[in-house]
Amino acid sequence: MMFSRRTFVSTMLACACPSAASLFAQTTLTHALSKEQRDRLSPEQVLEELKKGNERFRTGRTLTRDYRRQQLASAGGQYPAAAMLGCIDSRGPAEIIFDTGIGDIFNARVAGNIVTDDLLGSLEFACAVAGAKVLVLFGHTACGAIKGAIDKVELGHLTGLLAQIRPAVDATHFSGERSSKNPEFVDAVARTNVRLGIEEIRRRSTVLADLEKKGMIRIAGAMYDLATGVVEFGVRS
Repeated sequence: MMFSRRTFVSTMLACACPSAASLFAQTTLTHALSKEQRDRLSPEQVLEELKKGNERFRTGRTLTRDYRRQQLASAGGQYPAAAMLGCIDSRGPAEIIFDTGIGDIFNARVAGNIVTDDLLGSLEFACAVAGAKVLVLFGHTACGAIKGAIDKVELGHLTGLLAQIRPAVDATHFSGERSSKNPEFVDAVARTNVRLGIEEIRRRSTVLADLEKKGMIRIAGAMYDLATGVVEFGVRS
């Protein structure tokens, strides 16, 4: 079989340089994600790597990382592959539950993972300016903000924040006890809140909606189970 010079060079480069996806799965990570590595990944590959990271986390097989080296390596620039919008709950840090390192993801957090103008601007920066390929909005089980919205809690600025979750309470179809004391109802509302949040992102941000239509990013909803450690993607209420 005859090979052209171009084919030979391309083959050698492919052998010498592992795919960007495989770089996420090294057993010891001391580097920060580079622009070249990030840009070689498709949105689908990034999403798959997040799923693999959560699998490693929940099965106790997280990667060994040298965070100090990653900090030094990323000081000159950052090229995260994904942008996450989650709740401030101390039990759901995105970098840990998706087993990522310094410089791998943007992590935006607010009680109840609500979508505000400032957060939309941050997510637009992450995807349209900084080049993140995936946007994940994820809620979690037993969410205190969801319980507060169900109970119509009033407390300073928290009152206005919880009011933004109330539409999810009203939109949740549930045949059992509609109470903050019912864990199943709380989680059902949290799922609805994720779905409505995704719809809101697409409706209110033409920047992100256009990037998704062009296939440049993926926008995904998910739920994190505090008890099992599992992140379920493709959330539907």
